[in-house]
Amino acid sequence: MATEIDGAPRQYYKHNRLQQLRGFCYATQLGSISRAAERMLLSQPSVSLQIQALERELDVVLFERRGPKIKLTPEGQILYELSLPLVEGLETLPENFASQRGSLEFGSLDIAAGESTLLYLLPDIVGQFAQQHPGIRFNLHNVTGRDGMEMLRADEVDFAVGSMLDIPDDINYWPIYAYDPVLITAIDHPLARQPEISLEDISPYGLILPPRHLSTWRMVKLVFQQHNVDFHVTLEAGGWEVIKKYVELNFGISIVTSICLTGHEKVRAIPLNKYFPKRTYGVVTRKGKFFTPQAKRFIELMDPDFFNRHSSDELASHEPARRKRRVLPRVEPGE
Repeated sequence: MATEIDGAPRQYYKHNRLQQLRGFCYATQLGSISRAAERMLLSQPSVSLQIQALERELDVVLFERRGPKIKLTPEGQILYELSLPLVEGLETLPENFASQRGSLEFGSLDIAAGESTLLYLLPDIVGQFAQQHPGIRFNLHNVTGRDGMEMLRADEVDFAVGSMLDIPDDINYWPIYAYDPVLITAIDHPLARQPEISLEDISPYGLILPPRHLSTWRMVKLVFQQHNVDFHVTLEAGGWEVIKKYVELNFGISIVTSICLTGHEKVRAIPLNKYFPKRTYGVVTRKGKFFTPQAKRFIELMDPDFFNRHSSDELASHEPARRKRRVLPRVEPGE
């Protein structure tokens, strides 16, 4: 006969342990029991009862509750670290099983990326993946900055592809590609005839830059300030395609990353590596996130040696090797 806990059979809770742990992990990731319930397609009271049952059986308090906000207790943190691999492992069981059988015939892959990444970096890779694995449902999420980070932290995507300079403590970043900073001008612009350009040469001319809340604008400001050179912006425009078009029309000049240059633009491109660092793009994940077989396959298309170059211990601990970086404005995966 099953033992009773507050009138409910202990065996009943054991049979629902996975659901309890799912609710607990989702509430932790999303910072809200109600948001966890939405993700699980359940009512908020149902998920609350599941978490309460888990607390009773383990005889612990898992969350500090302060109004609508919840925060893990030390015991809750221990349980989260133990249970997350179990929950993720069970939820990706069909894909992992298919992978072990040497097949990637079904499943899904969700990737977050910004506009420049989606336009210039990923098309060929997405095309290869879709051709090789037509049964995989593919979702590309066009997001910027904070939205991309929230999707990573809430496990709404498998990973992000983008550029990062300042890496938050709960995020991992593995750079794969590197692109040069360049000044672009109209073909007949006075600077187009100069083989080398200084910041002093740029200073008299109006710049066309992305909106100032994005990293490019902030980086340009920082570099000019570090060299005590003035600059002025005549036009803020969203998207590299828009910026390139207005540079072609000679509305101003711009400082861009070479990832956006296809070779078909009617502009002159002049390297600025002397002043600006190369910008890397790569894989961005939440710490503790496991790569699904689909994610691994896509990353291997980006970098065939990725999993050989990064040791199994490094990937298992989710701590990529980090190099010292210059102090520069923060760039998030969607920018």
